[in-house]
Amino acid sequence: MKKQSVKLEDVAALAGVSKTTVSRVLNNRGYLSQATIDKVHQAMEELHYRPNVIARQLYQQRTKLVGLVFPTVDNPFFGQLEARLDWELYQRGYRVLMGNSQNNPKREKEYLRQLLNGQVDGLIVGAHNQGIKQYRDTQLPIVSIERWVSKDIPVVAADNYAGGVLAVDRLLKDGCQHIIHTNYPHGLPSPNLERRRAYEELMQKHHRQSVTYEVNFDSSVDEKLAIFRRLFDEHPEVDGIFADNDTNASLIMQVARERGLKVPADLKVVGFDGANMTRTLLPELTTVQQPIDRMAATAVELLQERINGKQINNKSIQLPVKLIEGITA
Repeated sequence: MKKQSVKLEDVAALAGVSKTTVSRVLNNRGYLSQATIDKVHQAMEELHYRPNVIARQLYQQRTKLVGLVFPTVDNPFFGQLEARLDWELYQRGYRVLMGNSQNNPKREKEYLRQLLNGQVDGLIVGAHNQGIKQYRDTQLPIVSIERWVSKDIPVVAADNYAGGVLAVDRLLKDGCQHIIHTNYPHGLPSPNLERRRAYEELMQKHHRQSVTYEVNFDSSVDEKLAIFRRLFDEHPEVDGIFADNDTNASLIMQVARERGLKVPADLKVVGFDGANMTRTLLPELTTVQQPIDRMAATAVELLQERINGKQINNKSIQLPVKLIEGITA
């Protein structure tokens, strides 16, 4: 039998089931035993049957494509997050189109235009740019991770405030008198700033001066190192640092070594994120771990509900964090 002549009824006949059953297998609808599913797929393989995906998508008004827009995969947190999102979506039958914005609004708008033109079923976003009107204008289902994009878009985030409390409390219990924090610029609306709020409130509660050095996420490594060298120049008394992410914590410890400071004897450091790759390469770092895999799963569940037309609460969903014990604090 020639491949181009194979029809749905041919698959049904070989599998010993009805055309309706074959259609249900192809569209993943209704309950079917695994034995039945396997028989249909085996018949498709033997006959070299290829379903008309485009026609099925037009009928269902679905593409089974989801777009991801994030700053970069060249970061342990976002690398793990995007990999997990891809896995979670694959389990639900979706393919992924990925765009890394590099925190460039023009580039992000271009990705959005391409994704919307590609007729994706939904978007999961975590880029840092604010005020991009395409997010507000589209009726497309969208879920955000760790970013406030629009009041109509739900946000999945770690409990950043609780994480900040864990980090600062550890440094205070370690006896640190002069604790400095690093974070995004204050004008950038992000759940990240809850880490800063926790730091400032705990420092005030313990009658300590709060000092925050602002570091753009997309600054180059050299630019970040310059900021951290200035930190040590301007505050030689510093004995504790709460870094807003593990990458910054690693760079801070690099600068500390340049200054002849020993961690944790002279300087104690707590990071934030706790991605798998960081835990592998920097196991000594004491850090607040975000539930990255759970964040991905929650975002995909929310997006699936939105794609299916379910009305969901647009407020932020906060997931618990935990302190990972290292030797740096």
